Amino acid sequence: MSTTQALVAVLKTELKAAGLTYAQLGQALGLAESSVKRMLARGDMPLSRVDQICAVLHTDFAELARQVAAAQAPRLMLTEAQEAAVVADPKLLLVAVCVLSQWTLAQIVAQYAVSEAEVIARLVQLDRLAIIELRPGNRYRLNLRKTFRWRPDGPVMRFFRAEVVPDYFSGGFDGDGEQLMLVHGRIDPHRAAVFNDRLQRLAEDFAQQHLADQRLPDAQRLPFTLMLGMRSWLFAALRALKRDAAALPAPPARPRAGPRPG
Repeated sequence: MSTTQALVAVLKTELKAAGLTYAQLGQALGLAESSVKRMLARGDMPLSRVDQICAVLHTDFAELARQVAAAQAPRLMLTEAQEAAVVADPKLLLVAVCVLSQWTLAQIVAQYAVSEAEVIARLVQLDRLAIIELRPGNRYRLNLRKTFRWRPDGPVMRFFRAEVVPDYFSGGFDGDGEQLMLVHGRIDPHRAAVFNDRLQRLAEDFAQQHLADQRLPDAQRLPFTLMLGMRSWLFAALRALKRDAAALPAPPARPRAGPRPG
């Protein structure tokens, strides 16, 4: 969503809160109701007109700007509805995962069997979902924080567990730069939080390296996926052998990070 669109959305919210109709606003501005509807639909108005609307609403531009900034603040997590929309279309999910790693339109088309028109259509959808801000030339700005994560038990992670995890672990993890480790132990829960912080920093380092290596030719880069996870858990076969097995339910999964394309 562009800044102009966000400003119009805030104006509409303020009008509704004030109980003002388009006809009443038009009367206050000396405009026809149809002109007000067209102006707000297009988002085409000078700052002087915004000031006039602010006067009618008994507010000022600084307050509107504050609300626009708050509405466009980078998100740490998407809503359930946003994630459901993303996973409903495989090509939209593909483009969403790619933009998380700052891929360009040309890079997506070069790597995957999707047309430029298909990618652009998905970028428009991501803009409408407020995941990106689409800019001229099909460039975009992510509306997500660097520490963004999918909802722990949301639509994307449910799809991830069902479709991605089996495929990921079917590999041998014996290639160059590959590794699989499973470490079990009993530790203080407070220390577990410290390890989770370290895992988060490792994920951020990986993401930053991906961005830094964007300068390299494709021939010098390989796709890697870093999967991080930590939960209070004991393998089912071992749980069944514990003396207090009947009183030991399996704890819920708490994934820490999803995959990023290399």
